[in-house]
Amino acid sequence: MKKNKKREFQSSELVKSFARIYGFEDKLIAFDIKDFLEEYLDESLFNEIRSVNIENGCVIITIASPLLKHDFKMRKSFYLKKFQDKFGEDQFHDLQIL
Repeated sequence: MKKNKKREFQSSELVKSFARIYGFEDKLIAFDIKDFLEEYLDESLFNEIRSVNIENGCVIITIASPLLKHDFKMRKSFYLKKFQDKFGEDQFHDLQIL
C-alpha cells in the first residue's frame, strides 16, 4: 500500500484551496453550474447561455435567446431547486435570468 506524503494533494483540492484563499470560490461553483447546464440542456439551447455568475448568493444566468430566457423564468424555482440539490441549499437563495 502506497503511503501519500504529507504535502501531496489532488489537483482539484489544490485549486479549491487557492480559490478559498483568494476569494473566487463562487466562480468555481459558477463553472460547475455551467457544466451542469451543458449536460442537462440540448447543445443548441446551451449555446444560447452567455454567462453564469454568482453574486451574494444569487445565481445570475445571462441568456441570448428570448425563448430560452422566458423558459428559464417560467421554471425559475425548478432550476434553483436543482442547483440547491446539487451544490447545497445554503449556497444559493435566488436565481436571476438576464
